[in-house]
Amino acid sequence: MAKPDPHNEDTFREIQVKSTLHAAKLPEKTILKDVENHGFGPETTFAIKLALEEAMTNAVRHGNANDPDKSIRVRFAVSNECAVIIVRDDGPGFDPDTVPDPTAPDRLSQPSGRGIMLMGAYMDEVKYRDNGREVYMLKKNGD
Repeated sequence: MAKPDPHNEDTFREIQVKSTLHAAKLPEKTILKDVENHGFGPETTFAIKLALEEAMTNAVRHGNANDPDKSIRVRFAVSNECAVIIVRDDGPGFDPDTVPDPTAPDRLSQPSGRGIMLMGAYMDEVKYRDNGREVYMLKKNGD
């Protein structure tokens, strides 16, 4: 297989886990080790860690509705320039434009919606694909 290339999804590495919060943490160690091995600094690594945690939690809770019989597929590639992570769940999908703004005054006490906001704030690119079943995240090496 070709070396993983963030610009060619056919070369991405893949990790598939059961849809539980415990299993959702498993890809993190592998991906963050790859990120650090490619010279990403602590701030950028932290941004990737936070965005990945949010994407995985959303996949378990919202996408797969906490169903442990479903799975989460994580595809990723890291180079010295950037990291791309794609998280896909087995759920019905969603429209991110319909998620209420968690910073609106009437939503400040509500816990939902912050993960999407955080992923957008910490990553350089976030795209929802296949009707929201998949989130594509790109982070440039900026430390």
